[in-house]
Amino acid sequence: MPTWNRGNGIRGSGAFCTSIALTVATFFSWLPPLTGDPNSAVARAASVEENSITAYNIRQTSQSRWIEIDLSEQRLRAWEGKKLVYSYRISGGKRSTPTPIGRFRINSKYRTHRMRGRGYNIPDVPYTMYFYRGYAIHGAYWHNRFGTPVSHGCVNLPVKQARNLYSWASTGTLVVVHR
Repeated sequence: MPTWNRGNGIRGSGAFCTSIALTVATFFSWLPPLTGDPNSAVARAASVEENSITAYNIRQTSQSRWIEIDLSEQRLRAWEGKKLVYSYRISGGKRSTPTPIGRFRINSKYRTHRMRGRGYNIPDVPYTMYFYRGYAIHGAYWHNRFGTPVSHGCVNLPVKQARNLYSWASTGTLVVVHR
């Protein structure tokens, strides 16, 4: 059992520090995502306002890389600070399966990945970058309807453009999705 020593602080085995670290990690794993419930009408309305302002603020002040997805234009823009690096037509989610709105971070990347859900099972989806739960930015080899919402909520790009974005972005890159 660790003991308190006025001169040296806490002393004892490393198990005490490990248990504190695990407790803190557990606490943070219970926090809600950055956007709350993306399906609530209040969250969606607040997100549009917040993301328009936030996108402007990020563009004006940041020198880091970030991705803007404008669902009203069906367009993805990749920014490096104030500089526009890429601008691509996308296919976002259909009305029945919308793309979530909010501020996210790319949390994992896969060169290819199988995607399954209600009504679809697609092998070898190229250049997949997950940003929120099962939602990702990825290449789509199975359609050519970019500029039109046709996905199950993901952000579809032509394969060559998805490859460019995949190489440019890293895990942790900010993704701002708005209407």
